[in-house]
Amino acid sequence: MPQTRAALSSRTEAGSEPDTAEGVQSVKSIRKAFAVLEAFRDRPRSLSLSELALATGLDKSAVQRFTRSLRELGYLQQDPATRRYALGCRVLDLSFNFLQAHPLVERASPVLVDLRRAVRERVDLSLFDGDSLVYALRMQAKRESFAAALVGRRMPLFCSAGGRAVLARLDPIQARHMIERLPRPAYTPTTLTDPDAIMAKVAEARQRGHALQSGEWRPSEIVMAAALVGADGVPQGAVHIAGSARDWTPERFEAEMAPQLVAAIADIRLV
Repeated sequence: MPQTRAALSSRTEAGSEPDTAEGVQSVKSIRKAFAVLEAFRDRPRSLSLSELALATGLDKSAVQRFTRSLRELGYLQQDPATRRYALGCRVLDLSFNFLQAHPLVERASPVLVDLRRAVRERVDLSLFDGDSLVYALRMQAKRESFAAALVGRRMPLFCSAGGRAVLARLDPIQARHMIERLPRPAYTPTTLTDPDAIMAKVAEARQRGHALQSGEWRPSEIVMAAALVGADGVPQGAVHIAGSARDWTPERFEAEMAPQLVAAIADIRLV
């Protein structure tokens, strides 16, 4: 929401940083520091100063200043032998505090424990964030891949069960606009990338109250998901049940999992 002049004035009087050349430079510095941290997204585990400069577009001397500060704060660590940088443990402190304080994560956690026990398959909670979903809880029931156990991973809206469940709770025009403007790479040979085909799946999810997807996001994985919607009608995230496509047909997976998923969504709303 745009801020009024009075609101901005009161913030300045209360001690907030005024919109001066010095203040603008300070904000730019914060952006650059975060650019250094975000350079590690989808890249190797460690980066050199030259690689960080290339990834951020900053000159090497600036990168050196930011990495030194971030290392001193614990958000970066440096290998003494190779001099390469990696994310530090302080990043996990922020993740812990975020998850601990998030009301939806708190409400959903006990319900998802019971759901995993009932279905004996992996159960996930994702949060709706802009143009993607982010895994906030992942509860494994079987031995799975390393990536399937980690929170914080983002997944696309257009080809994931959770994404389509969330899109189904948006206005159809808004949902289609999001699909059309976002990249739609084919993650697997069966990934749907055509907007019309994707919108047909979204319409199915709207009618059924849940979405079902097999092999489009991760090969050999079948997932059912339903959206968690706030009192204002806006989707906040989704609950997922994931199994192996080698063990389930889509028809049997839907028949057995849908009642459990619907009950879990209702319980989370009541908690």
